[in-house]
Amino acid sequence: MAFLKFNKQELVNLSYSLKREILGSNKTGAYLNTTIVCSNTRRYHGLLAVTLDRFGGDRFLLLSDLDETLVIGGKQFNLGIHRYGENYEPRGHKYIVDFDANPVPQIVYKVGDMRLRKSLMLAQDKDQVLVKYTLEESPAPVKLSLSPFLAFRNVHALTHRNDAARTESKKVKGGVKCNLYEGFPDLYMQMSDPAASFTASPAWNMGITYLDEYRRGYDCIEDLLVPGFFSVDLKPGESVVFSASLTLEKPDLLADKFDNFLAHKESSGDYEGQLRRCADRLIINHNHRLKINAGFTWLYTGLLRETLQSVAGLALYGLDDKAQFEAILDNLIADNEERLYRRTTQVEAPLYLAVALQQYIDYGAAPKKVWTKYGSVVKGIIESYQPGRRKEVGMQPNGLLWAQMDGVALSWMNTYIGGRAVTERAGYQVETNALWYNAICFALEMESKYPSGDDFVASWEPVAQLIKENFQPTFWIEDMGCLADYVDNFGQNRDVRPNQLYAFWVKNSPVDEELAPRVLRIVESELLTARGVRTLSPRDVKYRGVYEGSQVDRDLAYHNGCAFPALLEQYIEVAFRVKGPAFWKKAQWLSEGFADDLSKHGVGAFSELYDGDPPHEPHGAISSATSTAALLAVARMLSQYKEDKA
Repeated sequence: MAFLKFNKQELVNLSYSLKREILGSNKTGAYLNTTIVCSNTRRYHGLLAVTLDRFGGDRFLLLSDLDETLVIGGKQFNLGIHRYGENYEPRGHKYIVDFDANPVPQIVYKVGDMRLRKSLMLAQDKDQVLVKYTLEESPAPVKLSLSPFLAFRNVHALTHRNDAARTESKKVKGGVKCNLYEGFPDLYMQMSDPAASFTASPAWNMGITYLDEYRRGYDCIEDLLVPGFFSVDLKPGESVVFSASLTLEKPDLLADKFDNFLAHKESSGDYEGQLRRCADRLIINHNHRLKINAGFTWLYTGLLRETLQSVAGLALYGLDDKAQFEAILDNLIADNEERLYRRTTQVEAPLYLAVALQQYIDYGAAPKKVWTKYGSVVKGIIESYQPGRRKEVGMQPNGLLWAQMDGVALSWMNTYIGGRAVTERAGYQVETNALWYNAICFALEMESKYPSGDDFVASWEPVAQLIKENFQPTFWIEDMGCLADYVDNFGQNRDVRPNQLYAFWVKNSPVDEELAPRVLRIVESELLTARGVRTLSPRDVKYRGVYEGSQVDRDLAYHNGCAFPALLEQYIEVAFRVKGPAFWKKAQWLSEGFADDLSKHGVGAFSELYDGDPPHEPHGAISSATSTAALLAVARMLSQYKEDKA
């Protein structure tokens, strides 16, 4: 696909190429992530980051980089590129003439009449990265040297020269193994060519600077250990494969392994095909337990809210796999007993389980089986919001949920500056109470059809009626024609935010449907952009339309103006309900616009957020579970309404 290719002019322009990242991941939880010119600009960038259970299941970067040096006719040409302070040295990007990410990232270097292709691939079944070098053209043999840069640290941290690091390497067949610190696994680095050699010359490469971290005001300087270098001679037409793995490999099988992986690697297809590929990539199967990664490369795996929001989109709409949907849900429930039933700073997140199950039933799951399996969990969640059960949130006499912990942001809008919440939203939150009403109604419906023998229906029917009676009077602002974002002791908060969409989006709405067109007009005039729904109206003095600058600048913008693709699911579904098939063309336009951005930020992936201001540049996690899932949900709606229209 065109969005996965870049030409020489784009590649040598660092202001362009360093903003575009490649990503590879597998089911073990490992990833590779760097820029299209293989220059790391974030602490999260590297060629092999792995999930280590021995350290709590977090990700650790082992192999940060791999510098290539070519010796041609006695002259050396270094293809690597690192930033030190304000300078780049070496500047290997000047030799890049082509890049193609389909089906795997491939970079072509040209030095005189010599042409070298580098292909990067993460093994799909283990913690291993494979890099293949092919000398496509050359008037004479070439010596290729490879220098690995080792980190052995948490992906969120940085490392520096220290005496505790074990700098020695130990020989293994086809290469060496290294292990910088006690407790870490060995990293086996091997070459496919038996004639390749390794020269041990351990040295710290000091002062590598990560541009994106510097721009954001983070610590940005790191020292990496280079244990030595590999050398191999290549003739025109020959290839060699470098492997870095947590297991000892058979060098003579590396080339075949790479080619076999490549042969089974699915090429990118159309826009929806790319959505499905990203959906599969975001579902991790570490230790035979399926979980969703909230977003590569710094968001965590198995987060409650992000999983419940995206599980239907990824597993059902993207992969058409009900077994994966249930496995993900089962693991999430097993891992989140505390958050589901006792306490969480994401007060609306547990209530999203009802939405996920409703989506599952709508997709074709048998309602009785769903309720038999998950009904007790849903009822347990609902009962946990009774007065006195949770410190952070509880049901009030009017049936609504009041959420408050001083200084704590108890919703998805949960950024902090200097320990203080940017958008605390204490009180009655509009989306939390919409999800609350929907969850109770869903449970009442299921329990009425498939009774478990308890008194749930008798106890909670009056509560549902209370909520229905009080929700609209509490939140509706007549002179604005929209719902309050939250209501506290000072009254209705008049910030125009997208959270009000949830009141109309949930299957069991607590507001009159006649109000939906008025709310849509407000959303469309003040919040809707070509790349998602803004988190705050530009008319608000708190609005920040660009997600750039320091950590403070970005945190002020994150929920005060940034546009989120994930919110398009709510907006487009409500718009279809109000406008019917006549809305189809606009929905298609909103969805397909993201195809134009697949060559930006994360190449071939769907970003977490966008600037609220034009031209709406992408930011945040380069491959977001909630964005991908929402766009898959939109694609499904487009298909359904197109059929209705026909």
